[in-house]
Amino acid sequence: MTGKPDLRNWVGGSQEAADLVLADRSAALAAALDQPADAIAGGAMLPPLRHWLHFQEVVPRGRLGRDGHPALGGFLPDIGAYWGGSATRRMWAGSRIDLHRPLVLGQPARRLSVIEAIAEKAGRSGRLVFVTVRHEISDHAGVLAITDRHDIVYREEKAGRGSAALPTPEPAPADHEWEDGFTADPVLLFRYSALTFNGHRIHYDRDYARDVEGYGGLVVHGPLLATLLCDFACGLRPGQALSAFSFRGRRPVLDGQPFRLRARAESDDRLSLWIADAGNALAMTAEARFG
Repeated sequence: MTGKPDLRNWVGGSQEAADLVLADRSAALAAALDQPADAIAGGAMLPPLRHWLHFQEVVPRGRLGRDGHPALGGFLPDIGAYWGGSATRRMWAGSRIDLHRPLVLGQPARRLSVIEAIAEKAGRSGRLVFVTVRHEISDHAGVLAITDRHDIVYREEKAGRGSAALPTPEPAPADHEWEDGFTADPVLLFRYSALTFNGHRIHYDRDYARDVEGYGGLVVHGPLLATLLCDFACGLRPGQALSAFSFRGRRPVLDGQPFRLRARAESDDRLSLWIADAGNALAMTAEARFG
């Protein structure tokens, strides 16, 4: 492709993947989180959000970017080329997930991924591009089980150390009804990266995270934080089926820094959730619906 690419050309693009929903991946995550795994076995239901452990994008090392992600320009647009060769950084900004029916452990599943929307915006730190990918996961019978709208944000890289351009801290709400604490260590981040085949170096390469992307430590994965919030919500509503979950990252959480999981009931079937970081800044917001 010559000249500046047209981002509209990527809208509607799709790719398919198939996987076996193995119980051992969910059991391994349970062990990493010190959770019981007695109910995780073939024939049981896949726990909520564990679909992120499947459909891994496995590409040769030579096709990885400097940040450890697969290089852009195939299914996902090459935002750097669009910006005239500028280096870019990408983040999983959030997801909106509808859980139509559970996947069965030990059974095959298929995923259809479609680029639903692309939008360019101007942020305080420079140019941004938001890409929404709709993942539709069908069970072994071909019936739609999960719809996951995954929001990715691309940020223009600025030269110089300390260029993570963290948002201004916003105090976390204090009107929660329930609260729990957690601290993610480097071993947990490594294990989650391995389980999801996520090569992004900010999660395990401290020198890269600090000296290249400007973070104060290793960054806790957004989907790992969302999984903790989701599990927290499900623990508050035992026996109720989760029907939808959404989350939005607000501010990075770093390894070794304790954070708080908080929740408040909005109705009998809806919880608002959020994470307060070590400085009581709002790090993530989420909503869980049941029934």
